[in-house]
Amino acid sequence: MDKTEIVRTLNLMADLMELESENPFRPRSFRSGARALEASSEDLGTLIAADNLESIKGVGKSLATEVRDLFAKGTSEKLAELLDAVPDGVRDMLRVPGLGPKKIRVLWKDLELESLDALAKACEGGEVAALKGFGAKSEQKILDGIEYIKSVSGSFLTYEAELAGAPLLEHLRACPAIQRVEVAGSYRRAKEVLKDLDFVSSTEHPEEVAEHFCNFPGVVDVIARGSTKTSVRLENGMAVDLRMVGDSEYAFALCHFTGSKEHNTAMRARAKERGLKLNEYGLWRDEDRIDCSTEEEIHRALELDFIVPELRENLGEIEMAASSALPKLVEADELRGVVHLHTNYSDGKATLEEMAEEAQARGLEYMGVTDHSQTAAYAGGLKPDDVKRQHEEIDRLNEKLDGFKIFKGIESDILQDGSLDYEEDILELFDFIIASLHASLTMPAEEITARVVRALENPHTTMLGHATGRLLLRREGAALEMDRILAVAAEQGVVVEINANPRRLDMDWRFGPRARELSLRTSINPDAHSPAGIDDTRYGVGIARKAGFEAARVVNTYSAEEFGEFISRRTKA
Repeated sequence: MDKTEIVRTLNLMADLMELESENPFRPRSFRSGARALEASSEDLGTLIAADNLESIKGVGKSLATEVRDLFAKGTSEKLAELLDAVPDGVRDMLRVPGLGPKKIRVLWKDLELESLDALAKACEGGEVAALKGFGAKSEQKILDGIEYIKSVSGSFLTYEAELAGAPLLEHLRACPAIQRVEVAGSYRRAKEVLKDLDFVSSTEHPEEVAEHFCNFPGVVDVIARGSTKTSVRLENGMAVDLRMVGDSEYAFALCHFTGSKEHNTAMRARAKERGLKLNEYGLWRDEDRIDCSTEEEIHRALELDFIVPELRENLGEIEMAASSALPKLVEADELRGVVHLHTNYSDGKATLEEMAEEAQARGLEYMGVTDHSQTAAYAGGLKPDDVKRQHEEIDRLNEKLDGFKIFKGIESDILQDGSLDYEEDILELFDFIIASLHASLTMPAEEITARVVRALENPHTTMLGHATGRLLLRREGAALEMDRILAVAAEQGVVVEINANPRRLDMDWRFGPRARELSLRTSINPDAHSPAGIDDTRYGVGIARKAGFEAARVVNTYSAEEFGEFISRRTKA
């Protein structure tokens, strides 16, 4: 296992310990150790080789043993013991939004429920509502959660696909029999959730390529094997298809298997209008194939500007390409600063200085620190005295750091009535404020929309953070009337962030056309809780590109001086 998988496994083990026993201390130590390991910038393999895992504060002797076993073998005796003790169906309940280990233990032990189906039936029969600590509302939320789980079953987050797909692509590129190879499908289009991975390769020796593909170390099952398509399943459960074509067909296959289906249909219709036929094997005029060695050449043959993969969703991109009206999409290297960062003043894992040094090391000019506000006590939210203490440290660091600026921000909870989380005298101390929903996300659409609108109309609000509060594959977001939210934000000059955390990716790219119509500004924000979290901006760039956003629409492409002027204008408005 790599570090990400080990952290996830340690948290799972903590959950299983809570399910198995009422003793809170052991699971707490596992969660603490997982957080410490995740926050560490040290190379895990190096630490293990030097027998130095316990140098990480929060990783004790017994936890270090687990980490070593997971790293070397992908399992441990304790993990196997916990998996044996807790039925699969009980573990599945951990995926239900709002159901933690303590409540699941009650359902398991008191009602003897051992599957999601059994849990659903118990809810439908009113048995769960009768339990102490549950009630009718909890029962309905559980039923809604089970329905949501079923709707996303078999789906993966983009970062999970990246963890599996990047080494596989490297493996394929090392195959001597492959001429060209690229990832295709939903992943290439930067979709936030996907079912599987698709690769397209060109070769004169498909049998050798199929053999090389099936020998990838992460393959656990060969589903089908042929001369044009081979399918496997990886350790994480993800299915992967590899298409093998001749090099003269490669560009057409890559276009086709990148998709989307709707985009492909529209492209075929455009070809037909010109007396041509387009499919995965070529572009034809009668029986003659038009030579196209690249996707760009295919587009030119159809009298189109090149449409990048992220835009291929049939949302007007073909019409824009036909009239040379495609936007010049933001690129990752155009980001000059990063905002929405948490430090150890609240629930972050690193100091202010460590976060600043990491951002500067990535070539950035500035960062905006936004720890949690006081109501978020569960995340170490800052009391007024903490705010002043942090601002004093920021002032010292700004004097010390050469060519780098730290802006004073806060991620303010949007309270029940739509107000921000401090009195006026404290709000005035910040350079900028990100207003975010963290609680009571299940309010009716009209009420929660009005709540957010009031926050947007507050002159101190600079940005709206992770607009709907969704957690991909875990819970749906708030039922906001997004058209109204975007319109009010644009009117008020409030930035609506693209939260680049791969579990959020919120604002949704599907609101891109409306955002462009309103001239709405956005910011690609990592919501980083550790130095490594800054890298999540790349996922946000993919979403910004899918939304059709140019660099000028993304405020953290501004220089430090320009960003400072922008947030100052907003604060004084």
